[in-house]
Amino acid sequence: MHDVTHAKQRRRDLTMAAVFVALAACAPLFVKDVYAQNIMVLTLMYAGLSQSWNILGGYCGQISLGHALYFGLGAYVTAILLTKFDVLPWFGMLTGGLISALIALALGYPTFRLGGHYFAIATIVIAEIAFLLFLNWDWAGAALGIDIMVREDSWAKFQFTRSKLPYFYFALFFAALAWLVTWWLENSKWGYWWRAVKDNPDAAESLGVVVFKSKMGAGAISAFLTAIGGAFYAMFVSYIDPDAVMSFQFSLLIALPAVLGGIGTLWGPVLGAAVLIPVTELTRSFIGGSGRGVDLIVYGTLIVIVSLTRPDGLLGLFSRRRKKEAVR
Repeated sequence: MHDVTHAKQRRRDLTMAAVFVALAACAPLFVKDVYAQNIMVLTLMYAGLSQSWNILGGYCGQISLGHALYFGLGAYVTAILLTKFDVLPWFGMLTGGLISALIALALGYPTFRLGGHYFAIATIVIAEIAFLLFLNWDWAGAALGIDIMVREDSWAKFQFTRSKLPYFYFALFFAALAWLVTWWLENSKWGYWWRAVKDNPDAAESLGVVVFKSKMGAGAISAFLTAIGGAFYAMFVSYIDPDAVMSFQFSLLIALPAVLGGIGTLWGPVLGAAVLIPVTELTRSFIGGSGRGVDLIVYGTLIVIVSLTRPDGLLGLFSRRRKKEAVR
């Protein structure tokens, strides 16, 4: 009976995702304002990024606060290959993703042996070291960064000046891809292993779960997808420097939608991004320009309120409502 209910829930999730993608794809037909389209692009991008982080931080329970490293690597690899070697950004995305996955495996070997807050601190330190290296690496533009010249609208070089719609549809594809990968992994052997590791690593290992390898797998997949998002962002803004793609704020913004929406859930990152990113962008535009950081205060307060009132995230509101209806 439980297996039948679980299978129905998975089919329902997949149907809901298909409907969501279809509705989102039609949104530009009604939303013509460029600024609003820009917010939609960023919302979808962060939904995909947070879903990528959720694989490691939510399902596997390894709270990383250094995902800006992989985001920045994806951006830099794509930008460097395009500007210095004229390699199309599509190959740059894949290359950046593979390099990030390999680096995640290399860094995971020592860091995944750490537990709890020690692991989180280690990810911050490693990301900050990478930030300083790129800040002083002349070949990669150092503090001046890399300017990606836009010559003409082209899908091959993924550059557009007349419309944001191509970026919107790629961001939608990226968010859908991250969701679909998570949906598939959730019901796989890896998904069960990750949840067991998150709940109790020692008990999981005693039951035959290869804890270290499962963490490494989650780290590599999460890093690969995050780098794809970084590569997209580089092409979207056409300019990158260490502050623009590797600062600590990106690590926070990648993790916060999942925390806000519901960590370790399939829909949490999507819901969190749909609430957090528009609030962030609108407050920054209307009251954040004074330099007082009012925008940071607003969405920081939002996170605190949700954490105190709904520790399981905004998604808990819907699950609680479903339980009440089931009882009735």
